[in-house]
Amino acid sequence: MRTQFALLLASLAAASLSSIAHAQDALPADADTETTTFDSETRPDAPADEPPPAAPAPAASTPPPVAPAAPPPVAPATPSVAVTAEPGRGLTVSMGDAFSGSIRARLQVRATLRIDDDQVDTGIEIRTARLWWTGHVLHPDVRYGLQLALGANDFEPGNPSPIFDAFLELRQLRELNVRIGQFFVPFDRARTIREFALQTVDRTDVVRELTLDRDVGVVLQSTDFLGLGGALSYFLGVFGGDGRNRLGATPDAGLLYTARVSVRPFGGFDDDSEGDLARSPSPRLAIGAGFGFNHRSDRPRSTTGVPYQFARFDYAHLAGDLVFKWAGVSLLAEIVWRESTSGDFVEQTDADGQVTREYSRSGWGYLAQVGVMLHPMFEIWSRWEQLVAREGTDPALVAQANERGHGLSAGANLYLHGHLLKVQADWSHSFGDDFLVGAHVVRLQLDASF
Repeated sequence: MRTQFALLLASLAAASLSSIAHAQDALPADADTETTTFDSETRPDAPADEPPPAAPAPAASTPPPVAPAAPPPVAPATPSVAVTAEPGRGLTVSMGDAFSGSIRARLQVRATLRIDDDQVDTGIEIRTARLWWTGHVLHPDVRYGLQLALGANDFEPGNPSPIFDAFLELRQLRELNVRIGQFFVPFDRARTIREFALQTVDRTDVVRELTLDRDVGVVLQSTDFLGLGGALSYFLGVFGGDGRNRLGATPDAGLLYTARVSVRPFGGFDDDSEGDLARSPSPRLAIGAGFGFNHRSDRPRSTTGVPYQFARFDYAHLAGDLVFKWAGVSLLAEIVWRESTSGDFVEQTDADGQVTREYSRSGWGYLAQVGVMLHPMFEIWSRWEQLVAREGTDPALVAQANERGHGLSAGANLYLHGHLLKVQADWSHSFGDDFLVGAHVVRLQLDASF
């Protein structure tokens, strides 16, 4: 099945690029001009009794006309190269419709104070360092993107690859775009919001536990389906189901299938960015729903987590989300559900009679996040979240939900150049049934794009 999936991706890419090449080669032909001559014998105004004209004298012998020499072929004009730069958006090299490339960098520096019971931890770190290379090639509708993550926190255990995103996107048809490569699985809104455009210092525990992360696959999509000004969008995807940067084949594993629909009843807007920095003059609303099915996943969180040694689980995923913006006020709300449809655990007995058990992780959670722009450069926000583990699932997840399943956070942002250059501070408290027992975390962060 994995081999057939790879062949499908290659065929889609080849067919789309071929159609673009044919479109470029097709040139309109010049229209032929018609000329009409009248013989003197058929002139309508010639008198009937007029004697015929005398025969003309024979003309002197003249050499045949010499055809003019064909003009030398004109070489096609070479597109001019333009180089531009913009603070926060990097350096761009452009050659018209043939090619463009933009490179930009992002840096995140974070100081953290954590108080958990009687233990106090502090730290200052480069939380992430990213490089983005984006643009188009051959045609403006053939887009590409490559993101490298270079911070120590960006690497998965045992995986040295710095690739976060690497994709090719074909946008010829408004109703049917194709994206192939590694990127965020389009499942829920809270996970796929662009990382530099987060209103908060970091994503929630509910999102990290229950949603789908980056994976390798193909997505058929439209962000303006039926040409309604962005009011309707859809995404249909098939992925490897193993997460990002997995090398080699995973024995006895299946694929991940996803679908997502979003409706914006007041028209399209940027719901891929948190907060309402633009202080929208009219209400903006986006409502989305997502579904996923990961067949025989070998990872505890479906696409993330340390791979199982022998267990395989079928995971079903559901998500519903809402984004609202108006006059500097923003709301993000989401509910996420994940369930193993193939049992809570798998056991294996070795030659010595030792029984090893590997658990699936089933649960659900929700979050609600509100922000208010008090000044064009200053914002405050607050968030509530809760994670719930289903009874009988992984005991580690049950303990996490019981002891730290509730979360309350608040923070403030100073926007020096919008989301491209900002200073963020927040406080968060995670706890179980008793609000007074839990962990407190205070963070101060600089997020800068160059």
